[in-house]
Amino acid sequence: MKQTLLNKIASRDIKVGVVGLGYVGLPLAVEKAKAGYKTIGFDIQDSKVEMVNQGINYIGDVVDSELAELVRKGMLSATCDFSFVKDVDFVAIAVPTPLDEYQQPDISYVRDSTIAIAKYLRKGSMVVLESTTYPGTTEELMLPLLEKGSGLKCGQDFYLAFSPERVDPGNLIYQTKNTPKVVGGVGRDATEVVAAMYRNVLEGEVFEASSPRIAEMEKILENTYRNVNIGLINEMAILCHKMDINIWEVIEAAKTKPFGYTPFYPGPGLGGHCIPLDPYYLSWKAREFGFHTSMIESSMMINDRMPEYTVERAGKILNRFKKALNGAKVLVLGVAYKGDVDDWRESPALRVIEQFEKVGSEVTFFDPYVKECGKNGKAMQGLPSLSDEELRKADLVVITANHTRGIDYDFVQKHAHFIFDTKNAMKNIRERANIELL
Repeated sequence: MKQTLLNKIASRDIKVGVVGLGYVGLPLAVEKAKAGYKTIGFDIQDSKVEMVNQGINYIGDVVDSELAELVRKGMLSATCDFSFVKDVDFVAIAVPTPLDEYQQPDISYVRDSTIAIAKYLRKGSMVVLESTTYPGTTEELMLPLLEKGSGLKCGQDFYLAFSPERVDPGNLIYQTKNTPKVVGGVGRDATEVVAAMYRNVLEGEVFEASSPRIAEMEKILENTYRNVNIGLINEMAILCHKMDINIWEVIEAAKTKPFGYTPFYPGPGLGGHCIPLDPYYLSWKAREFGFHTSMIESSMMINDRMPEYTVERAGKILNRFKKALNGAKVLVLGVAYKGDVDDWRESPALRVIEQFEKVGSEVTFFDPYVKECGKNGKAMQGLPSLSDEELRKADLVVITANHTRGIDYDFVQKHAHFIFDTKNAMKNIRERANIELL
């Protein structure tokens, strides 16, 4: 089986399936198709399937014209019908792995996708999980489900591996094509074959881990590293404010050291589909071994409190103008979880808005990339444009995303009564009398 698959990979005789056509799955499907592998995208959302089949792009990191051309040439199509799994040789699963209401891993999307694939899995296939999850998911959850549902034997009839996604929406340098990849298979042959598949598609290095558990843990390490360091810098920001020290200038000074220091930046909280979630996966799994991840959990507590701290600081600013949070008109600039993207998943801005509304503030938002967002089933429409009238009538403008395009910060400074900049987005504005930094 191994040599047969290696030959098929080299000759582009592999048909690819990608389950989940979101921020990870669609760029991956496009790259597979661009590399010469006929690709089928699977998704449970009819709207995404229809858009792909019409050549309509909805992901920022995908080039519109490339998607349309691949669909026109028949290299890429999409379906909700998982029976087409029987036609593919390689299946990548890129579905959400959120937290439930108790902050515990919700792996239902991975489980359901695995069950759906198992029904139609054919002999001589490769299955790869790309969704971020806890160490052990591939072997403890997926392997038995695939074997039971298909009647096939892992390592003998099909190969199984974990290869974590490394998607950074809006990154102009590293995208799916050129970002290094890690592959950990169930058995050496699985690792070698799946790594060969990625090498034929991607330009970045492919690192072969000795097992899925190594690959699963390295992904958790990547994002926990960031979570811990952001927790450190958020705590430093709180302390620096009390000491009347500009944390942003402190960071710029520290950045001059060419070794032993990596800059991280404070903000109103953590956002996105990985960094706020992954440490919870690790701490949850650690409890199975009687281990308490004290440093990690401390950073999570700091980061989780930042939206509340942001509103507390806003309240102190309003007090200077004899205004209360209750009844104050607050204009939030930027609800995307990071600058220059339209992704508002797990955005701290949503929690900031929620905290303002809890104390009775009247909140509106403007984001040049996000026209509508929501949380807990509640939809919120953004302002269609940022006018001087909207700025003037706000008691406080709070910047929660550092967009570099679509917002004229000089215009904001001139017309806003006062601005609380939690992202240092206005660092280039010279007149700063009505600006306060986090």
